[in-house]
Amino acid sequence: MLLKSPGEVVTREELRRELWPSGTFVDFDHGLNAAVNRLRMALHDSAEDPRFIETLARRGYRFIAPVETVAAMSASPVPASVASPVAGADTGATAPTVRAVREPPPQKRWALALGALALIALLAVLAALNVAGLRDRILSQVGAIHESPLQIRSIAVLPLENLSRDPEQEYFADGMTEALITDLGKISALRVISRTSVMHYKGTAKTLPEIARELNVDAVVEGAVMRSGGRVRITAQLIQAATDKHLWAETYERDLRDVLALQGEVARDITNEIQIKLTPQQQARLADARPVNPEAHELYLKGRYEWNKRTEEGLKKGLEYFQQAIQLDPDYPLAYCGAADTYGVLGLNEFLPGKEVYPKARAAALKALELDESLAEAHVSLAKVLFEYDWDWQAGEKEYQRAIELNPSYATAHHWYAEALTCMGRDKEAIREIELARRLDPLSVMINANVGTTLYASRQYDRAIVELRRAIEFEPNNFEAYYYLSQTYAQKGMNQEAIAAAQQAVSLERDNPELAALLAHTYAVTGRRGEALKILGKLKELSKRQYFSPYLLARIYVGLGEKEEAFAWLQKAADVHDGEMIGLKVEPELDPLRSDPRFQALLRRMNFPP
Repeated sequence: MLLKSPGEVVTREELRRELWPSGTFVDFDHGLNAAVNRLRMALHDSAEDPRFIETLARRGYRFIAPVETVAAMSASPVPASVASPVAGADTGATAPTVRAVREPPPQKRWALALGALALIALLAVLAALNVAGLRDRILSQVGAIHESPLQIRSIAVLPLENLSRDPEQEYFADGMTEALITDLGKISALRVISRTSVMHYKGTAKTLPEIARELNVDAVVEGAVMRSGGRVRITAQLIQAATDKHLWAETYERDLRDVLALQGEVARDITNEIQIKLTPQQQARLADARPVNPEAHELYLKGRYEWNKRTEEGLKKGLEYFQQAIQLDPDYPLAYCGAADTYGVLGLNEFLPGKEVYPKARAAALKALELDESLAEAHVSLAKVLFEYDWDWQAGEKEYQRAIELNPSYATAHHWYAEALTCMGRDKEAIREIELARRLDPLSVMINANVGTTLYASRQYDRAIVELRRAIEFEPNNFEAYYYLSQTYAQKGMNQEAIAAAQQAVSLERDNPELAALLAHTYAVTGRRGEALKILGKLKELSKRQYFSPYLLARIYVGLGEKEEAFAWLQKAADVHDGEMIGLKVEPELDPLRSDPRFQALLRRMNFPP
């Protein structure tokens, strides 16, 4: 169409009528953009500095290179003179002339034919001898020898665009992005970047090659999603990172009840395109998707949207959505999985007492696994309960390992497994797992900080300081990095630095009593006893009105040198199965208590492995 009208605008509406007849249901904008990108790629052209195809914003496209008609042999439908400008399109600043085909006069045909026969004979001899690899190149062109398969072993799914333009629908686009990441993560031969990191690029102006370099991936998936009534449409395209080359694009549309099957189909198509061989088990997991109650699924997506905020308010609101989804569809495993995740985080972060939330987390995780054993998230939620509440270290480790087997790219599984290994004193394994988590989720504030905390717990203080400072450079408002930096400085006797880091943590989260407990302990171990006691008094009053970790109060008493009070609060923490107690075996701040028989009794009570 462009060559029929060189130099003239071909409107988007004209292209729509020609390429997509009326009644075709397609995301026209994404489809047309993908088609033009492919055409530019074939011509070695650029949208920013075009030599062939010019874009006229919101209007259409124009072919701007000169066009002339030349003779060609009748036996050759696409003569070399047509292809040659394209082959050399990247060698000069001006656009080469594009030559259209015209039949030669009869008197020239014999001469052309004899010349062609002579050329064919010469090529045949050269090809037989494979001079300069000519035979291989010819066979490759006709498909007898295939090009080397794409070496794509790592991928990032960028946030799907919300085509509805309704901010209230962002949860749906984010949820579909997360689901596609999860499905691709089930493929062991592929490293898939986690949701936390890719969400940093929502609405970004960065180019795809820039994003790929920052995430260290071979390819990027981008696309859009639209929900209309009871239907959902996804447009996705795959781009090779190093070259910004479009490899594949497709549009899918399904009923909302079949949204899980749709997600699996997109993941399978991507793996087929990059020539990843799936195991029979992986094929089954991607294909095994039962219909869902659309309203329950929507509630689940809203719950995940709130859960990902990781605030107390967000977690409690997310839990309400998960519970509503369960009421609508009691056989919906993802809703139970979301509830289990939420109860677990509420317990670990001391938002609620462990005795109140961990049994509920266990029940929800077991129900999710009863409905779908292949849910890696449910195995992780169950592992968290087994570690932090049941103190069943062996069973918990098996659940983490099963989760990683089901979804090798699930960064949270590696992250929390690293924490469990740290608590068991298996430092080398813990460091390896937390580094794996960082590779999968390189922009996660929490994981970057926890690389440092893993080193702190293994008493590699200098390395820990380097990593924690790096985490703060990456995110200056990372209060968790300041938290552990303060502890690390204190262990090295760098008192002023320890106090400054603790004060900075408190300034970032003024209403967080856990950070106040950190500052109190830091004041205690650095000789500022009066200030430590003042904060301790406020925290004890707070604990009468709401739940506050007895373990954190015990740490302050350790800093003050009051062992009797410290053991009294540790016993209370053990009685309520406080989530912080899993650090008992390795926490350097508790070293003054380790020689006491009561401390060894606590370790035995918690079933710590030797």
